[in-house]
Amino acid sequence: MAFEDILRGSFGKVLTETSFVKRSYNTLKDHGFTDDNSIASVCVCRDEISQPIRSAIRSTWGEAFNLSSLGAMFTAGKTGLRAAMNHSPQVEGKERYIFYILPHIAIDEQGTAGSYRRRGSRLSSACGALCQFLAELRERRVRILMDEEDVEESLLKRRLVREIPWGEIPELIPLTEIARRVSQSDLEHALYKVVDFATSDTAVLTGIQIHGPESNYVAPRESYLILNGQRQELRLV
Repeated sequence: MAFEDILRGSFGKVLTETSFVKRSYNTLKDHGFTDDNSIASVCVCRDEISQPIRSAIRSTWGEAFNLSSLGAMFTAGKTGLRAAMNHSPQVEGKERYIFYILPHIAIDEQGTAGSYRRRGSRLSSACGALCQFLAELRERRVRILMDEEDVEESLLKRRLVREIPWGEIPELIPLTEIARRVSQSDLEHALYKVVDFATSDTAVLTGIQIHGPESNYVAPRESYLILNGQRQELRLV
């Protein structure tokens, strides 16, 4: 299958990165969020090919707090969230937070998941951290003890292995979806520990960042607002 077939068949409706960020801004603006009264936080992979969307978010919302880790896992915890919150503008007694969670995957011209050709024609993988974990699953040699010389990958493996039924080995696209759900869940767990939703409005925007042969895309996933303590679902496509 070619890239376009995989894109449509596995991810549904997608937007270019810039369109995703612009649409999220316009949607949130209708609910009182602007670049003057809000702070954005971004949780993407550390991979250099993931960074253009951080740049798009920064140019739209202003300087964004970096919550990123390998695989876009949320590992900043309550301390990281409090730091982001403490940097938020306060307008008429209210703070507004925006959180983007976007793990990534590459799809090449032939539709091969995980395959990416970097500058200089170097063939590599994305997400490398998820691909490494998947290779260990396939070889049935996953090590979940903490490796002090590889802390983030250790945390990624220890967290994701809890979400995979014993004996099952997902393909890379479903594994990336699992990573998104896990990162969202862990962020939400921390949010409800530290955010006062009575005085703060919060937006959570999730998706899968897709690196194609010619351009980057986002497949929007679960997104919502909490306004005055009430949750409201968002549709970006």
